[in-house]
Amino acid sequence: MKTSGNTILMTGGGSGIGEALAHRFHDRGDTVIIAGRRQDALDRAAEGRARIHTRTLDVEDAAATEAFARAIVADFPDLNVLFNNAGIMKFEDLTAARDLGDAEATVAINILGPIRLTNALIDHLAGQPDAAIVTVTSGLAYVPLVAAPTYSASKAAIHSYTVSLRTQLAGKVEVIELAPPGVQTDLTPGQAKRPGYMPLEAFADAVAAQFAQQPTPREILVDEVQFLRQAEREGRFDETLKTLTERAAQQRAAGGE
Repeated sequence: MKTSGNTILMTGGGSGIGEALAHRFHDRGDTVIIAGRRQDALDRAAEGRARIHTRTLDVEDAAATEAFARAIVADFPDLNVLFNNAGIMKFEDLTAARDLGDAEATVAINILGPIRLTNALIDHLAGQPDAAIVTVTSGLAYVPLVAAPTYSASKAAIHSYTVSLRTQLAGKVEVIELAPPGVQTDLTPGQAKRPGYMPLEAFADAVAAQFAQQPTPREILVDEVQFLRQAEREGRFDETLKTLTERAAQQRAAGGE
């Protein structure tokens, strides 16, 4: 991925990781289109930044995603990077029958969303020089947070999908996976101030430094996520799962959730 001069579409760009990285890319000389459901959040994220543009998008809506992609290509013909960042995370109790609304929304947004948007833009991207697709997964793709089972499964699915996408697009479009650790954002209630989570600005700085490398690593992994990413490879999956489960329960309890 070029280190400046890109035209990047960032989903989920109105807050959290998407907003912070949009600012980093803007500051290094890229043009960024941030997309999300809430225009007010997008406007706030873009304020004072001439090369950040805003568009509303609900990735849960298949027809709207197709129409959005056509409009983006028409408005920004130099688009060469798709950054699939939008996602939701819900805590779920699997011990009794429940309403599956949260699980179904998680699958629609976290799995079908990036698959649909990638599909809608792939012909355009494949014809662009220096094209790249970035998928945002999670350390939980490798060791699940059992309190958020569908979220963890969705990120594991996108990790697997990314491997296939990278292999099929070799020589045509660069495919990069970004797997964050727990980061202090508003992804879940109280997470923005949760102890033990990586501060957002520190995370964004570390990620931006890796995107500045040439060649760009195919996996963007800050030090804080290696505990999860390498767990199975290092033969400590069960131990890591137990530690993660206990630590997460303690952190949420300390936050009154």
